[in-house]
Amino acid sequence: MKTIDDSQMLTKLINMDLSGINIERAGVSYFSVETEDIMPLIPIRDPFAHKGNFGHALLVAGSRGKMGAAVLSAKACLRTGAGLLTVHIPACGETIMQTAFPEAMTATDGKNDYIAKFVSIDGYDAIAIGPGIGLQKQTAAVLYDLLKNSHKPTVIDADALNLLAKDKTSLRLIPPNSILTPHPKEFDRLAGVSANSYERLQKAIQLAENLNVYLILKGGRTAICTPQKQCYFNSTGNPGMATAGSGDVLTGIILGLLAQSYAPFDAAIAGVFLHGRAGDIAADKCSEESIIASDVIDHLGTAFKF
Repeated sequence: MKTIDDSQMLTKLINMDLSGINIERAGVSYFSVETEDIMPLIPIRDPFAHKGNFGHALLVAGSRGKMGAAVLSAKACLRTGAGLLTVHIPACGETIMQTAFPEAMTATDGKNDYIAKFVSIDGYDAIAIGPGIGLQKQTAAVLYDLLKNSHKPTVIDADALNLLAKDKTSLRLIPPNSILTPHPKEFDRLAGVSANSYERLQKAIQLAENLNVYLILKGGRTAICTPQKQCYFNSTGNPGMATAGSGDVLTGIILGLLAQSYAPFDAAIAGVFLHGRAGDIAADKCSEESIIASDVIDHLGTAFKF
């Protein structure tokens, strides 16, 4: 990986393209993730493998009016290679999920419009919670219970982050080595409003260390912050990916990698890179203006082959 050792250069790079910049290795905390860094992380599949070899993922997602987030995240998870996926959804979403994405299994919540039922995590290899779940108090209780009991690799996104931000003491419930995926506004709710992107980045690095998690600060040059106070800038992606549902797709991709036994760091780095690469392929085929989140999912296969 290329390293970035000048803070003034770093400030400029946060909002610009990293490609083509020659940065000497200097043994510091900032890195640029390149294609050659990702290739060794993706294993060749055993020709005699079956679906059980690629993990069973659990996705807790959706509420009335936000079932699209659950569908997008579910599709991205299986498109990334997970063997099995169960989606815990409110009752109103069962027909939607089984019609829009029959490859996913469903576990229906007792509530019709939002998630309020205890979620069993037994038998799953990785968990993600947050896309479209809403901010109901009963949903918050489910989130807190899941985090208290989770001993599996866990992704926390979207409304799950917003629920944690409403009660900062709940942050201590987050299991070590979890992956958090906030966009800037979600992060500001967690850590306080920042004066600029550089200050926000420093807060993200500190929060990743304090919580012992991998924090993916989404943006024009997404940064993956580690518990070791290292920061990895992604080199793929384009402005066309600034569209509804793009973050839900990223959550599904990372969940799919974790289910296949990728280490949390590898899943975070590879997930962000593949997400951006699929978006770049989509932009090349149509345009940045026309990209929707489903396009990123549709081009994940080509991103893997790239």
